[in-house]
Formats: sequence, structure tokens, C-alpha cells
Amino acid sequence: MQIVENIVVKVTRRGQTTIPQSMRKRFGIKEGDRLIVEATENGILFKPVPNILGMIGIDSEYATVEEVNKMIDKIREEY
Repeated sequence: MQIVENIVVKVTRRGQTTIPQSMRKRFGIKEGDRLIVEATENGILFKPVPNILGMIGIDSEYATVEEVNKMIDKIREEY
């Protein structure tokens, strides 16, 4: 079952809005996170940018040069 939550937010003069706290908590969005803004048939969709380091199993905030090079090689192979 899909859980739908609708919250009305206001857009400022500068085109900014605030993502409600309940949505940030639900989707694990923290200060400094980057989002993809996608135009869809139904409106605007905000999606968190995937954490590439986490996707390949490097869970720490910092990676060694060797780990980064391995990650780059793996990404190059996939694309």
C-alpha cells in the first residue's frame, strides 16, 4: 500500500520553499543533502541524490584514495 501525504508549502519571492520536517525525516533528508528536481507529467518531483559511496559499500564519510579509484573504475565499467 502506498502512503500518500500532502502538505501545502509556500514559495518565496526567490523561488525557495521549505520541505516539511515530517517529509525530511521520512526520507532521511538532512541539511546539505542534494536533491534531483525532476519535471514529470504530474508536477515537480524531488528525489535525493544517491550516495554513491554508500551504494558500493564504503559506509564511512571519508574514503581512501584507493577506495575512490576502485569506485571510479567500477562506475566507468558500468557506463
